[in-house]
Amino acid sequence: MHSAPFLSRRQALQQLACGFGYLAFAGVAAQAAARANVNPLAPRPGHFPPRAKRVIFLFMGGGVSHLDSFDYKPALYTHDGKMMDFLDQRAIAKTGAGASGRVMKPLWEFKQHGQSGRWVSELFPHLAKHTDDYCVVRSMHTEGVAHGPATLFLHTGTTNFIRPSMGAWVTYGLGTGNENLPAFVSLSPTLANGGPRNYGNAFLPSIYQGTAIGRAGQKAAEAGIRNVRNPRRSAEQQQRYFDLVRGMNAEQLRAKPGDQELEAVADSFELAWRLQNHAPDAMDISKESKATQALYGIGEEPTDDYGRQCLMARRLAESGVRFIQVNYSDNSNNPAWDQHSNMPKHKDHAVRVDKPVAGLLTDLKARGLLDDTIVWFGSEFGRTPYAEKNGTGRDHNPTGFSVLLAGGGFKPGFAYGETDEFGHFAIENKVHMHDLHATILHQLGLDHERLTYRHDGRDYRLTDVHGHVVRELFV
Repeated sequence: MHSAPFLSRRQALQQLACGFGYLAFAGVAAQAAARANVNPLAPRPGHFPPRAKRVIFLFMGGGVSHLDSFDYKPALYTHDGKMMDFLDQRAIAKTGAGASGRVMKPLWEFKQHGQSGRWVSELFPHLAKHTDDYCVVRSMHTEGVAHGPATLFLHTGTTNFIRPSMGAWVTYGLGTGNENLPAFVSLSPTLANGGPRNYGNAFLPSIYQGTAIGRAGQKAAEAGIRNVRNPRRSAEQQQRYFDLVRGMNAEQLRAKPGDQELEAVADSFELAWRLQNHAPDAMDISKESKATQALYGIGEEPTDDYGRQCLMARRLAESGVRFIQVNYSDNSNNPAWDQHSNMPKHKDHAVRVDKPVAGLLTDLKARGLLDDTIVWFGSEFGRTPYAEKNGTGRDHNPTGFSVLLAGGGFKPGFAYGETDEFGHFAIENKVHMHDLHATILHQLGLDHERLTYRHDGRDYRLTDVHGHVVRELFV
């Protein structure tokens, strides 16, 4: 029998702080639980029966060119090389006038695929095989002509204010699907263009913020939750320390019955302990078969890194994590897909993500998870139909672009909306980013107009005072 070494309460807490990845929840849970005396992450029903339980958001930072991927425009071939005038929002913002540019045809050939006959270019050969599994919204438009505001708007519904991210809103609305894991995870997030605000909680209680695993620029194989293990203490020692703190907390609670703040702090230690003992297992992709890993392109280049992120996302989704961001970006202000002067570079990025994303869809479908999992593939905006500065790249285009939505009750093999003949402006069945947010929340059983939080004397919501549910996208 071992006896615990004599420690003061202060010393014990200091020792434990090195081993618990979520001790930040101590101050966190106090905010929320003190008001309600309930577990703020407890699963909650939505406003109506959901079609989906979770979201996997595959964020392609920088702006995938819809004109070179999912929005086939024959006029770009007809007018390729011609100088034409365009009412470009970015040019108007810079100079007060539109832009004159050389029309640029797609660099990759388009073909029709699947029973649905959807057009997909050779840029995404693996996703082309899944056209009957997802719907493509070709009439997106958004706010912000630069990466910073547009990326922030994509994640939070605002271009400049500090507001909760979508994952935080979902967690606030529905709670967690597994009390031993974070409800909201961001895999390899970027430090640029909004950085932590893209998975932050803003004025929502801090317990709803996303948990960052890894960071852009770090190998996914090295990513993990910081400080979730204490290398200086054995599992037995950590258990003894935790039992000691648990006992001291129990004594404090007996001395101050009904103290909600103290209860919240004690609960946060319990959560930290559960996370320490369950999170590493949930993220351990070595438990997957070789065939499954190969499906995601793990063990081969250049797909290994993003393949690991996608497989980790599937494991987290399967384990009950509610909202998972899988980021493909870097830490620069001109992120990965931002090809202003070198459009062929799009191919390098597509090769890294195409097979892993297709593998994720295949795996989710095989496991019966796609039915109640929303897979959202998209960027903060698209690209222009003309060559920027008459060069070899495309500029930002927030007025018309595409996103893919699979699972969660969205119509598979379906295309919705249209851009103009050049793919510059959304013109038919336009879908604003506020509308997309409202629509995804709806499939999770959340009414975007009722999912509110009172702050500074007013009720806030993800969609502000905008947004409508695009019901035509539903099965």
